[in-house]
Formats: sequence, structure tokens, C-alpha cells
Amino acid sequence: DGDIIRLHNERGACLAAVVLTDGIRPGVIQLPTGAWYDPVDPDEDKPLCVHGNPNVLTRDVGTSALAQGCTGQLTTVQVERFDGNLPPINAFEPPRGA
Repeated sequence: DGDIIRLHNERGACLAAVVLTDGIRPGVIQLPTGAWYDPVDPDEDKPLCVHGNPNVLTRDVGTSALAQGCTGQLTTVQVERFDGNLPPINAFEPPRGA
């Protein structure tokens, strides 16, 4: 509990804190939505989101032409412990040029 991890796949990467619980099956990760997108370097092709936004990991495709629901629960990711210096969280600051 409390470790910071880097979740990543071919779409992107984000940081998140670990909370272990018996309520989640082994091999499954739950990453709540609601974190604001906060990339370390927004000019990178696949920037690291330091605020834990799961949208960087999921496909931007609706479930069907009719429903357009979220497909995020179908995402595969790799997990590794993040041992570096934590980048500052700037999600609550005005965007560049504002």
C-alpha cells in the first residue's frame, strides 16, 4: 500500500498510488476516473500523466455506433513500481497561455 506505480501500454502511461484489497481479483487493476489530465510534457507523443487519468490508457472508441459507451474496462496495461522523483502535479493550475 502507498507505493506509486507507472501504468502503461501502447497508448500511454500514468502514475497512480497502490491500495491493496481483497475486493479486487489478483491480476486486475481498478483505476477510478475523475483525475484531470496532467502530462509531464504535453508535446511528447505519449506523455506520462502524473495525475492518474485513465483516459491515456484506453481506446477513444465507443462501444457501438448507437451507445457510444466507455470501453475503458477492457484495457490491458503493464505495471511497474515508480522509483523516480515524482513530477509536480499541475492539474489545478491554469493551462499554458491562459
